Amino acid sequence: MDEQKKLEHQIELATRAAALVRDETTGQRFRSFAEELKRKLGRMMRRGKVRARAYELWEQAGRPADRELEFWLEAERQIEDEREERKGSDASSKR
Repeated sequence: MDEQKKLEHQIELATRAAALVRDETTGQRFRSFAEELKRKLGRMMRRGKVRARAYELWEQAGRPADRELEFWLEAERQIEDEREERKGSDASSKR
């Protein structure tokens, strides 16, 4: 099972457990754990997007040597800009 599927499965189990337990403290702990796993999954997916974008930028630039950091940082910036754009358009569409 790959890491993404494993995290998704753990999130599902923690969410189910939170709904089933009667003790509120335990339920809250399960919910917190599920949220922590969701954040980890988001970071992991973001890293994969950045990696793919950096590779794309590197190829477009002719595969130059010794510029990995430059392409990685540019890819991070682009991904973050796109995320902010989506957040902005989501907020304006909800009005």
